[in-house]
Amino acid sequence: MRQAAPRVLLGLASVAIAFAAADTYVVVLALPDMMSASGLAVDELQRAAPIVSGFLLGYVGVLPLIGRVSDLRGRVPVLLGSLVVFAVGSLVTAAAYDLESIVAGRLLQGIGGGGLIPPTLALVADRWPPERRGLPLGVVGAVQELGSVIGPLYGAVVLAFGSWRDIFWLNCAVGLLLAAAMITQGDEDRQRARRPGHPDLLGIVLAILVLLTLTLVMLEPESLATGVTTGLAFLPVVGESRWLTPMGLTLIGLAVLFVLRQLTAHRPLLDWRGWGSLGRETDLLGAGLLTLGLGSVIVAFASAEPESAAISDSAPVLLPLAALSFGGFVWRQRVAPRPLIPRGALSSRVAWGALAVSFFVGASLIAALVDIPFFARLTVHPDSQLDAALVLVRFLVALPVGAVLGGWLLRWVPAAWLTAGAMLLSAGAFAHMATWDAQSLDSGWETLSLVAGGLGFGLAIAPVNAALLAHTADAVHGVASALLIVARMVGMLIGISALTTIGLRAFYSASQRIPPAAELCGGASAACPAYRDAVREAGITQLHTVFVGAAVCAVVAAVLALLLLRETGRVPSPSDDR
Repeated sequence: MRQAAPRVLLGLASVAIAFAAADTYVVVLALPDMMSASGLAVDELQRAAPIVSGFLLGYVGVLPLIGRVSDLRGRVPVLLGSLVVFAVGSLVTAAAYDLESIVAGRLLQGIGGGGLIPPTLALVADRWPPERRGLPLGVVGAVQELGSVIGPLYGAVVLAFGSWRDIFWLNCAVGLLLAAAMITQGDEDRQRARRPGHPDLLGIVLAILVLLTLTLVMLEPESLATGVTTGLAFLPVVGESRWLTPMGLTLIGLAVLFVLRQLTAHRPLLDWRGWGSLGRETDLLGAGLLTLGLGSVIVAFASAEPESAAISDSAPVLLPLAALSFGGFVWRQRVAPRPLIPRGALSSRVAWGALAVSFFVGASLIAALVDIPFFARLTVHPDSQLDAALVLVRFLVALPVGAVLGGWLLRWVPAAWLTAGAMLLSAGAFAHMATWDAQSLDSGWETLSLVAGGLGFGLAIAPVNAALLAHTADAVHGVASALLIVARMVGMLIGISALTTIGLRAFYSASQRIPPAAELCGGASAACPAYRDAVREAGITQLHTVFVGAAVCAVVAAVLALLLLRETGRVPSPSDDR
């Protein structure tokens, strides 16, 4: 039983990661309905950007702090807390009544979903020796990437039978079920620390009442809100806020009672003992500065339209704020008694080298995720965004396959060589994409580059993770894993900005060489086929430039892997597993 527990915990955590990763992409199909529910028109897509960037902000912004907390308080408690936050965020999103409440729910979902990954990676390092980590790390990477495939499909299935809200109600139910299953598996250290006695039934009842009342306050069901008697509970006592109705005030009272119960119960539902000293064990001010900096970068880059702009209009304010925040964080790292990233945690060349490799992997990967569908829409699927997105499925399916394969190959192949070979494979795929013409996606040969590119990125996941974990101390595996994810995500944001800038310059240069429409069309309308073809070719030139830039980023990742990860050496043979 003791041998099965790590596998069961990893399985539960992996399913949770898959659902959280799917939630990153589930809004692809649900976004128009979510915009309508928040009072936005279909053509106000830019105003709806926080629905996406809010999730990303939560997913990345607090990762280093969550990773550090998992080092100080254990992997399983942080996994449980992240699942609960994800479930509550799903509930808030499902019951949302305007744009602000949707964004708040998505932010909570991002915090909970992102918070699952660092403790899961650290759990692998805690429960498996270095020579046996490859495959578990590959599985974690695979389920994370699988979310990009199942997310839109999951959303489409639910939308076929229900509304967009049902997606998030299901997420809430799954999150709570996984948390309950994880509690039953338990954690040996946690179980020993638990006080004897029965579970806190009153605390459980109060928690359920808080969630139910929150749902009623946010949804304001018409059958209740318009009732002669029941409607009184939804009439504001003061002002017009739904939070100042009798139902809203009841929610506040229940929440206060729940907190008091957790502080006084013999066996509280939330075991808060020892958490009060967290501020003395790590630098919360430094964590706040890092979160502010990451948040500013995310909003500055994630709110831009990747096909037409590199950064958002708010970047002139946000990027200086990010620079000041990062400067403050560096200062706190130097002067804080217990900094967020313990001193010496990344002193190994392999450790910080893994972060550098992850950054360039992200910068290259984002070009495929964004610009392959763009290419399809420009050439073979101009009238169907869904069909254009489906072109990417072959790439996305190959990613998790490559992740598992990379974890398995790590038994025999050194991490440096495996990562370098994987990224050179992806670089070759991008080089082939840079030769695509308007008919290439109909030829069948595009499958070769799509699958090769996906396999390459998948193959690199486990060796980079393994290299980092093998060259950091057990006591910092959580924060180190979080920084690896942050490096990749920041690489994706900066990468798409830089590649879009370069691509747009190529487009403008090619556009200047297009003869006047009157000349091409013989005096006819500018919408004649010859002029449209010329503009399309300029767009293809833009994407070719992006693909070449992505290939360069992949080559840089390969070179850095060879130079910086080579100390990992060769892992033992499979016979050591027996």
